[in-house]
Amino acid sequence: MPEKYSVCVVGLGSMGMGVARSCIKAGLVTYGVDLDSAKCRELVEAGAAGAGAGCEQAGELDALVLLVVNAKQCKAVLFGENGLADRLKPGAVVMVSSTISANDAKEIAGKLEQKKLNVLDAPVSGGAVKANAGDITVMAAGKIEAFDRLAPVLDAVAGKVYNIGEEIGLGSTVKIIHQLLAGVHIAAGAEAMALAARANIPLDVMYDVVTHAAGNSWMFENRMKHVVDGDYSPKSAVDIFVKDLGLVNQTGLALNFPLPLAATAYTMFANASNAGFGKLDDSAVIKTFSGIKLPGQDA
Repeated sequence: MPEKYSVCVVGLGSMGMGVARSCIKAGLVTYGVDLDSAKCRELVEAGAAGAGAGCEQAGELDALVLLVVNAKQCKAVLFGENGLADRLKPGAVVMVSSTISANDAKEIAGKLEQKKLNVLDAPVSGGAVKANAGDITVMAAGKIEAFDRLAPVLDAVAGKVYNIGEEIGLGSTVKIIHQLLAGVHIAAGAEAMALAARANIPLDVMYDVVTHAAGNSWMFENRMKHVVDGDYSPKSAVDIFVKDLGLVNQTGLALNFPLPLAATAYTMFANASNAGFGKLDDSAVIKTFSGIKLPGQDA
């Protein structure tokens, strides 16, 4: 690793903040970008070299990590007014870690490569806890040079890095398939807990049974605890899964491949968003079931 390796994380949400903190802990010169000034202050207090609504140090960076919500935001950060792509030094590497379509990943990579920049199509998973622990999973595709140049960042933030291949878009496709499972697991967990509520089974008991039996999943154990606690403060919002399951179904359509469970889960999350729960935690998809009383609700 160079004596001074500089990285900027754009998007200081639950994952981005953890990734940036892990970079700081690893001794990287770390900057952050977010429109939320409170998050920027938090990162500076954690030891960042700087954080704000923009990155004035773009020309000094060895790496740029994008953890914004969608492809539109990725493109705005890179190619919009005062975009970072034109200010990065040649050879710097951009790690695109937002969940986006394979086509968007290819479009972004093509524009960056024209500017003599390296690109890694590298979606991530693991949640805020693993991000803070430097233990996320990275599903990456790109040239070996991009992997090599990003090694200090990958070593700092990841417990497991999968090299899916050189073709940009493969990393995004693996993440989209992963999100199919994640979204269906949350939707199925919500349906099961809603049925338990309808049957007047205490939800803490139902949760305990499932998490000690064969029907458990990581998403059930993590998200249905929010339901039991009546706490829908967003760790990952309903609207994120409207977007991600939309990408899943678009991928199925592009491949002429049926995805009946993903389509149903998408409808459940879209209904939850339409009902006004879009900004709540994704476990709030359970709120679309009528005729049940959930923890935390008024009598």
